[in-house]
Amino acid sequence: MYGQIAAANALSDVYAMGGTPKTALNLVGYPDDKDPEMIWLSEMLKGGEERCRAAGAVIVGGHTIRDGEIKFGYAVTGLIHPKRILSNASARPGDKLVLTKALGTGFVTTAHKANECPEDVLKAACASMVQLNDIGKDAMLEAQAHAATDITGFGLAGHGYEMADGSKVTLVIELARLPLLPGAERLAHKPFLTRASATNAAYVQPFLRIEGKPDPIRLEFFYDAQTSGGLLISVAAEKTEALVEDLRKRGASSACIIGEVIPKQEVALIVK
Repeated sequence: MYGQIAAANALSDVYAMGGTPKTALNLVGYPDDKDPEMIWLSEMLKGGEERCRAAGAVIVGGHTIRDGEIKFGYAVTGLIHPKRILSNASARPGDKLVLTKALGTGFVTTAHKANECPEDVLKAACASMVQLNDIGKDAMLEAQAHAATDITGFGLAGHGYEMADGSKVTLVIELARLPLLPGAERLAHKPFLTRASATNAAYVQPFLRIEGKPDPIRLEFFYDAQTSGGLLISVAAEKTEALVEDLRKRGASSACIIGEVIPKQEVALIVK
């Protein structure tokens, strides 16, 4: 599972730009003194290879070092037509914002490390994390989306800010619309709030305006650092419903509209 999640996370960057992964290079740090027979390593590599194969990518080799802590990922290359590259800097006023996966992996994985996460909640989070973002890539290209980014360590807040700043627009996010992993709301509190979440909140604070009195728990999901999260897609309003329907047909069951793009305001992000 660890290997599958790491691979899906690495492949996501190519999908977020509308590309097709072609090769992957293993990057491994491993504490062989703790596992001399390298049983965990074997399983990780098998999981990663399975996801790369599912993506149509070939593993061309790798780099492995001894490390006191497990580190595993991939350097991925892909192909894309130069006239069909999607960036996170081309959202347009009037667009709607679609998110393809539920939020909350940070809370779930942190609780799991503390042996405080219900098994069904962990299972749902893992199923989400191993799902490839080729679903989102294919659907957003079909819908002729204007911009996209994958939601990973900076959370929806950080990656949303980068889209707004790069596109010179303002994103309006409706917290009540955010899709959440089943059972994750019960874990969205200390001690399961990660340091990355606090860093994400501090990072966007100068560029954020909170309107009304939003649910503080849902606000935590806005900041929560994701592992192998979904795609945030900016698409013309008239194509939004069709995009969501297409995403769900392809298997992105949590896909939904979470906000809109408006002309640039004094802040980059508005949360309601």
